[in-house]
Amino acid sequence: MLFQKTAFLGAILVTGFLGGAICTHFRLGEFFTPPQIVSLLLGVAAWGGLYLRDPRLRQLIPLNMV
Repeated sequence: MLFQKTAFLGAILVTGFLGGAICTHFRLGEFFTPPQIVSLLLGVAAWGGLYLRDPRLRQLIPLNMV
């Protein structure tokens, strides 16, 4: 992969950006609105994709579903 070394930094930055969007909606008094749900799902998808792609993250957080 060409940009694999920066994948963690990108995931952290995307999570921070989406977390800020969620917090802004909470501050405005909007709870569980579609933008919040979409932001949450995008954050989960970013970390889920990184988890599936990078064996170092799988070693750090083992999810044994057995």
